This record gives sequence, C-alpha cells and structure tokens, in this order.
Amino acid sequence: MSLLRSCLLVAAVGILGTATPHPRTPSLHRLTRQLLRQYHKDVRPVYNSAEATTVYLDLCVHAVLDVDVQNQKLKTSVWYQEVWNDKFLSWNSSLFDDIQELSLPLSAIWAPDIIINEFVDLERSPDLPYVYVNSSGTISNHKPIQVVSACSLQTYAFPFDIQNCSLTFHSILHTVEDIDLGFLRTKEDIENDKRSFLNDSEWQLLSVSSTYHILRNSAGNFAQIQFNVVIRRCPLAYVVSLLIPSIFLMLVDLGSFYLPPNCRARIIFKTNVLVGYTVFRVNMSDEVPRSTGCTSLIGVFFTVCMALLVLSLSKSILLIKFLHEERHSGQERPLLCLRGDPDVDESRLHLWAPSAETTESPVHQEHLVQSGSLQEVWLQLQSINNSLRTREQVYQKEVDWLAILYHFDQLLFRIYLAVLGLYTVTLCTLWALWSRI
Repeated sequence: MSLLRSCLLVAAVGILGTATPHPRTPSLHRLTRQLLRQYHKDVRPVYNSAEATTVYLDLCVHAVLDVDVQNQKLKTSVWYQEVWNDKFLSWNSSLFDDIQELSLPLSAIWAPDIIINEFVDLERSPDLPYVYVNSSGTISNHKPIQVVSACSLQTYAFPFDIQNCSLTFHSILHTVEDIDLGFLRTKEDIENDKRSFLNDSEWQLLSVSSTYHILRNSAGNFAQIQFNVVIRRCPLAYVVSLLIPSIFLMLVDLGSFYLPPNCRARIIFKTNVLVGYTVFRVNMSDEVPRSTGCTSLIGVFFTVCMALLVLSLSKSILLIKFLHEERHSGQERPLLCLRGDPDVDESRLHLWAPSAETTESPVHQEHLVQSGSLQEVWLQLQSINNSLRTREQVYQKEVDWLAILYHFDQLLFRIYLAVLGLYTVTLCTLWALWSRI
C-alpha cells in the first residue's frame, strides 16, 4: 500500500513538472538586445547616404537667471528638445507584446552634434542619460539646460530696457546635405508659449521668435535655427528707489536758485546738496548696470544736473570773492580820512614850524595859522569827497556785476528747469512705451 502511494506521488510530480512552462525572456529585454545587437552609433542612421537626417528642434524658456550687463552675458534656464528619426531603431510592435516606446541610453545610439552658437558656459545642467524611441524609429531627446550665452545688452533706457538675445542652434560638423533642421512646433506656438516661464523674477518674457536660415561659408552650407528671446525689466523697484529720489533731489537743488547769488548761505546750501548728490551717485552706481559701450539716460541726466550745480556753486563763490575784494579795496580811503592824511599833517607841521632864519610878527603868524586851518579843512573835505566817490564806484560795480550774475543765474535756472522737465518727460515716455509692448 505504501509502495502504491509513492508511485502515485512521483507520477503527480512528473505531470506537474511537464505542465508548468519555463519562464521566457521579457519582451522589453529581447527588443532592446535586438535593436542594439548590430547597431553602429558612429554611423548616421540612413540607408542612403545622400538622404539628409532632419532634426526637429523646440525651445521653451523656463527662467531668466542672470543678466550680466558689464560682461554682456545672459544666463537662462531653458527646456530644449531634439527629435529625429533613426531608421535602424524601428520594430514591429506586434512581435514584442505591443511595445510602442522604450528608453535607450543616449551613449549607445547616434545623436546629432547640435550646439548653441552664442554658447559661453554651460552650468548645472542635469545629465539625462536616456532618450525615448518609438516603434517607427523616432527619437525624442529632452534636456533642461542652464546656458550662459553672449548677448549685446543695452542699458540706454534703464530701468525700462528691453533686451533681445538670440540662441542659434546648428550642427558643428555636418552640412545641410547631412543634417537639416526643422521646427517641432509652429513658430506662433513657440513665440507665444509662456506657460512654463517663472514670472517672479526681475524680468518678464515677451516672446521667443524663431527663424530658419542657411549659413554659407567656405566649409559648406550649414542649417541654423535662431531663437530670439525678448525680455523686459520690471521697473517698479527702480522707480521707487532711484527715479523718484533723484527727482526730489533735483527739485531741492532747483529751489536753491531762489536764494540771492551773493548770499553766503547759498554756498552752504549748495555744498550740502552737492554732498547729497555725491552720496546718491555712489548708491546709484551699485544698482544701475554698467556697460562700457552704453550709458543709461539716468546717469546722463544726473551728471548734467551735477555739472549745473557745480557751475552755479562756482559762480556764487567767485561772486563772493570778487565783492569781498572790491569792498576791502574801497574801505582803505575812508580809514585814511579818519586817521588823517600824512601830506596834510606834514604841511601843517611845516606851517607851525618856526623859521630859524626869520622872525615874523604875531599878526602875520595868526594869519598863517588861519590859512593853514582852512587848507586842512579843504583837504579833509576833498578826501571825504574822493572816498564817497570811490564807494559809489564800488557800489556801482557791485550793482553791475550783480545784474550780470542775476541774468546768468536766471539762465542756469532755466537750463536746469529744462533738463529736469526733459528728464521727467523722457522717463514718462519710456514707461509708456514699456507698458505698451
């Protein structure tokens, strides 16, 4: 009985062993091994060498990270996509459990040598080692990159400036006969796509226009696609921290023209304003972008206002100096009148001195004393008259100089007022043009 049970157990185990199939290789593994078995990544994937491989490009600006005006560099974060067809990587999906798409290592397949012409430096770009391939052989390569590109940045209209920087993609070795370029989306879709752009930065994205052209040179004809990234600065922070305080400072300086030109308090007031200009200029230089080839309008107007301030201050200093010298020279004769004329004293002493050779009568001596007193009085009156005439001449010169300087001061005031008005109108016009774009 026990022998029969053992035989039945062995038979059952044998039946189960023959009924259970052996596990087979997964379809994804078999497909990957079949695609890469005889694949040569160093050869352009076409059957006919005269046929060009078309690479379709797409670009989406994610953020503007930095705008370096001094070094003329733009740092952006973009989502970049390349799509091309590899005829050696197609398969029949029905033979592999309807697998329509799979990922392959980028290092194992052929990839186009597309570069950015304005490329300066590539920073912190994540390395994505895989690409997607569908059953028809279409390869899609997505890669987010942070690219530092050269750009001609203009700060003339700061802080209402609009920058236009280009990113030109082309093959570094293959001519248009080997690699051609195309747009993955329509130009309108690329230009108006702002969904992924981060608007919490200093810059706003206006548009991303694109053009296709062929570069012709001695090495051959190369296909190029140029994306023009147009951005504009958000000016509100600079209006509050720079423009409004600068206008207030100019208005204070403009009010100093109501002080008399010969007033010493005006020199003190303008000196304090000049110190304020200097401090504000130092603070402004840290916030205003500096460029060797372009100067902002704010800097130009501010320099002109400082020049007018220095000119007005110098004019007041020279006026005070001139008036002081004229008054000092005009006060010498009155003091001379008060302390006596040495010629008069000498003549008086000469009249009173007795002659050693002759002696005169008392009547004759009294007559001489009276005539000497009258002559002394007459000389004193002439001295006073000359002093008054000198004072009148000095005063007349002061009046003439003050009249000239009043006219000059009014001219400076009008120029200053015109500069301030032009400054305000220009800023308002730039702001209006900025808001319309």
